Amino acid sequence: MIKHTIAPIYDKNSRILILGSFPSVKSREQQFFYGHKQNRFWKVLAGILGYEVPQTIEEKKKMLLANHIAVWDVIQSCEIEGSSDASIHEVIPNDLSEILATADIRAIYTNGGKAFELYDKYIYPVNGIKAQKLPSTSPANAGYSLERLKEAWMEIVKTLIM
Repeated sequence: MIKHTIAPIYDKNSRILILGSFPSVKSREQQFFYGHKQNRFWKVLAGILGYEVPQTIEEKKKMLLANHIAVWDVIQSCEIEGSSDASIHEVIPNDLSEILATADIRAIYTNGGKAFELYDKYIYPVNGIKAQKLPSTSPANAGYSLERLKEAWMEIVKTLIM
């Protein structure tokens, strides 16, 4: 079993919660979300929010919190081979109750199908809050160009301005 050791990013002003499945090997090494340089998460968010792509962990946190976005993952621990979502099993989900009690979360989005599937299976029955699936920013999702990802992820901006 591999345990998730990266703390969630959120504060009381967070209105959007983005959940991945489980940190990649690179993210676990860096102890921060979406650490693989080929993952397009930071490029997509910066693009839809009108920011330069953040380079440091501090810049990434600042961009998220300035835009009322919380980030964490569905899984607290699991069996996984490398970074492959397809290999995930023996899932223990994260408890979102502290984030939901602290922040005014208006929408939950998942980064990709596996995160959505696991959220629906383990977390939705507990909190009763539907999540919306966004296309994965992973390099494994080669069917989506950066522009197409930005287009799909604009849903977040629409939620933020409501």
